[in-house]
Amino acid sequence: MTVPTDPSDVRVDPTLGQLLAAASRDMSLLVRSEIQLAKAELRVDVRNGAKAGAMFAAAAFVALLSVILLSITLAYVLVAIGLSTWLSFLIVTLLFLVIAGVLAWLGIRTVKRVRPPERTIRTSKDTARFLKHPRRARVGDGRG
Repeated sequence: MTVPTDPSDVRVDPTLGQLLAAASRDMSLLVRSEIQLAKAELRVDVRNGAKAGAMFAAAAFVALLSVILLSITLAYVLVAIGLSTWLSFLIVTLLFLVIAGVLAWLGIRTVKRVRPPERTIRTSKDTARFLKHPRRARVGDGRG
């Protein structure tokens, strides 16, 4: 084995502590960089989502205005047929009240079908029982 004559040729291996410190520092830097990247991507997505939400709100507003104008048009069509103005507008109003009633009835019927998440509740109870008594309870055995 040859001993290096130049002191700059001497190679010192890092200690285990130095390696762990470097790995920890590099991992921390990597995590921070990933978080910064995620924030930048989310900023763009949130901005696009806000623009889309504003466009949907504007579309809903224009649709609402269209329904109002359609109602007035329908009432005047009834006037043109020969009904009096007040009766035409009353008929259109009653038509919309019937539509609202049917939609409310369908909504109530749909809400009544909502049930609690029974499988999730059962598996959560099984998991809790297993965590409390891992030797006595087996997940999914149905015992309380």
